[in-house]
Amino acid sequence: MSGKDAYAGSILFVDLPSRTVRRENTPEDLKRKFLGGNGFAVKLAYDLIRPGADPLDPENALVFAVGPAAGTLIPCSSRFVVGSKSPLTGLFVDSYAGGSWGEELKCAGYDALVVTGVSPTPVYLLIDGDRVEFRDAGHLWGRMVFGAQRRIAGECKIPGLSVAAIGPAGENLVRYASIIAGTRAAGRGGMGAVMGAKKLKAIAVRGQKPVFVPDQEGMWRFFRDSLRRLREHPGTGKLLPEVGTGAGVNAFNRLGMLPARNWQEEVFVGAEDISGERLRDQGYFIRSKACPGCPIGCGKVASTCGVDGGPVITEGPEYETLYSFGSMLGNSDLDSIIYADRMCDELGIDTISAGVTIAFAMEAFEREILSPGDTGGIDLYFGNHRAAINLLLDIAYRRGLGDTLAEGVKRAAEIIGRGSEKYAMHVKGMELPGHSARGLKGMALGYAVSTRGGTHQDTRPTVERSGQFDPQAVQGKGKMNKDNQDMTAVCDSLIICRYTEGIYGFFLGEDHVRMANLVTGAGYSLEDLRKVGERVYTLERLFNVREGLSRKDDRLPERFLEEPIPGGAAAGRVVLREDLDQMLDEYYTARGWDPRTGAPTDEKLKELGL
Repeated sequence: MSGKDAYAGSILFVDLPSRTVRRENTPEDLKRKFLGGNGFAVKLAYDLIRPGADPLDPENALVFAVGPAAGTLIPCSSRFVVGSKSPLTGLFVDSYAGGSWGEELKCAGYDALVVTGVSPTPVYLLIDGDRVEFRDAGHLWGRMVFGAQRRIAGECKIPGLSVAAIGPAGENLVRYASIIAGTRAAGRGGMGAVMGAKKLKAIAVRGQKPVFVPDQEGMWRFFRDSLRRLREHPGTGKLLPEVGTGAGVNAFNRLGMLPARNWQEEVFVGAEDISGERLRDQGYFIRSKACPGCPIGCGKVASTCGVDGGPVITEGPEYETLYSFGSMLGNSDLDSIIYADRMCDELGIDTISAGVTIAFAMEAFEREILSPGDTGGIDLYFGNHRAAINLLLDIAYRRGLGDTLAEGVKRAAEIIGRGSEKYAMHVKGMELPGHSARGLKGMALGYAVSTRGGTHQDTRPTVERSGQFDPQAVQGKGKMNKDNQDMTAVCDSLIICRYTEGIYGFFLGEDHVRMANLVTGAGYSLEDLRKVGERVYTLERLFNVREGLSRKDDRLPERFLEEPIPGGAAAGRVVLREDLDQMLDEYYTARGWDPRTGAPTDEKLKELGL
């Protein structure tokens, strides 16, 4: 540890083919300009990954990074990020997970871990402070995630060891395979497939080094104040602890903004049956679970007898899984969603991408684009939860139609053809989460311009839901997106959980400045921090521009532009093409990017030191 700030002070570089490691001091300029976490991940990825490299080839680098807040008293700061070139989108992706793995990496002495090359045989890494070992994983290859984690823990016999592993989906290069750290998933963008391509089954980490904080007294004051505010806030003090993220199902359905049946509708008649309230009230919840240092406890451990009568216990399902395996599939069978959630974790698959891709296949089947011959005899109609679970296994093992769907919804539609492309609900190749673009105009723009594709974590849907902005207004949404994205980039660099936005705000403010200065001692001003957020997000865009992305790629699925929401409280809402173009122009101008191409201008790059 550095002894002057809360950084670990080192970056660990691991080369798999040569079985060598090296450590470098974390550069001061990197800390000052990019802060940590997301910022470190994109800067290292930009510098190390050759333009045009195939994401599944040896030359793609895989970056794990933590923020300077990890291991401190700042609430909800135990998260880590995985950054790389995505096999799903071909663009930069930053994928996050909670749990203890990130703090263990930090306390082992590392701000980041960079993995390069491909191992000749399956391997897992053991990082125990300064000790780094390459261990054979041949006996683990093919195992489900939790079995592999248990086996590694038993072999290493190290108390407090945290294991991030991939499952069969990652091994079989499913383009939206996830990395499961403990029970938490770095799900988006296919980082599990990158690990699988590298023949890297798992990374097991333990850290025992203390984290230094420059201003201990100030940190205690900030901690106590944040704790009080989190407990007093209705979301983080009551709703999330009691119901979890599944509270969104009923809430969004009442607003007429719960995507259903592959976004054909935004009201689901079975919403109550798959809601967080139903999970709570019908005895599915066993207990709440929180990440280290989190006073909220949004996680819920749930149990069911499953779809075949056997007991199933899972951590979840979260809102996005209730959406993707529930309303998106026209499925109101809660037991099957819990079962699918557990299977996704065991197989190592992103629940959002899997559910959305299966929903696409269901619509293609109902429209007779896919035939029973294409599906292997499966009646792939909406509501058939057994078919969805069978298809999930076929995706993970790349069998039959599952082999095509394992490519992600964009590629799958291109392979299937026959007009199916218009039913593929994605942006830039990444399947969409469950937040309405037609109902929230700022979210429509946020999806379109997000650097990683279809995500609700760059621009937050909560901004418009908060009532601070008119959800249907067009004017001002470009600036709103830019400012909100700069906040999320800073929070993802510190790294702190999104659910703190209820007390710290949707835009950068003095709380963020206090946090940054408490862990870095760098004396950031609010304007300095805004530049950090802008720098991080602009470099992500620059990575993508280098891969050929331009304004023409900042677009939405045709359904949002051509089909108004058919019923419910938001009936009639649609994204007009001219409105999207107006918001794009305003956004590029606010960012200092060329409105014609969507690329950062030379003047902006110079201003940001890029």
